[in-house]
Amino acid sequence: QGGFAKCYEMKDIKTSKVYAGKIILKSTLTKGNQIEKILREVELHSCLNHKNVVGFHSFFEDSTSVYMVLEMCSRKSLVHVLKRRKSLTEPEVRYYMHHLTNGVKYIHNQKIIHRDLKLGNMLLNSSMHLKIADFGLATKIEFEGEKKMTVCGTPNYIAPEVLQKVGHSYEADIWAMGCVMYALLCGRPPFETSSLKETYLRIVTNKFSIPPHISMTARNLIKRLLSEASNRPALEKISNDNFFFDGFFPEELSPATCDSPPKFPLLS
Repeated sequence: QGGFAKCYEMKDIKTSKVYAGKIILKSTLTKGNQIEKILREVELHSCLNHKNVVGFHSFFEDSTSVYMVLEMCSRKSLVHVLKRRKSLTEPEVRYYMHHLTNGVKYIHNQKIIHRDLKLGNMLLNSSMHLKIADFGLATKIEFEGEKKMTVCGTPNYIAPEVLQKVGHSYEADIWAMGCVMYALLCGRPPFETSSLKETYLRIVTNKFSIPPHISMTARNLIKRLLSEASNRPALEKISNDNFFFDGFFPEELSPATCDSPPKFPLLS
């Protein structure tokens, strides 16, 4: 269950194929622009087709609800994994960040900014492949150099330029990727506090600390992702960052890693 929608497991009775059904009650859409937002989500998500993006199957509505039929991701999200595991090993984070980088690269190539990249929107299918979900806050860049002004996102993952209303673009997603990477390694997002005001202050002043057990290459990548918008690395540079070559990089993960740490070979 999310802010507006509930998600159900759905079965196509003709083919027996299982899907995820995202169902939004029209009675909850009280503001005029909310229906427009859902139609925009459908428009943007339905044109995407990539192994690291949740597949969009179909969309329909009746008098009470709006329905989106999506790819089933049976292993839930990275929120559920982190809840059980507390923090992940660096090889696992290499694996997930590689998938995330590929997915975001594809989305940006379609001229779309996701604007709500967070652990809860990183779903896992039965093969443990990461899939980016929920395009409810996504927007399309209409012309080269366009900056968006809407303040939106999830507090712990919002980029400073979004909060400060100075105009944002693709770099806001790169910042969120830094927050995701930090959270996977450290167990919580980098700017999280018990007060929203304090969290936002820490974001705009870039006040965070990295625990000493995190490797130097991981620290360096996190710092680059969580830097000023103009200094954040392009997605191509992220893929080639030293972090991905500084230790074991698993080609696949076992579903057992949702509950307990894996045993990886030690590489010199």
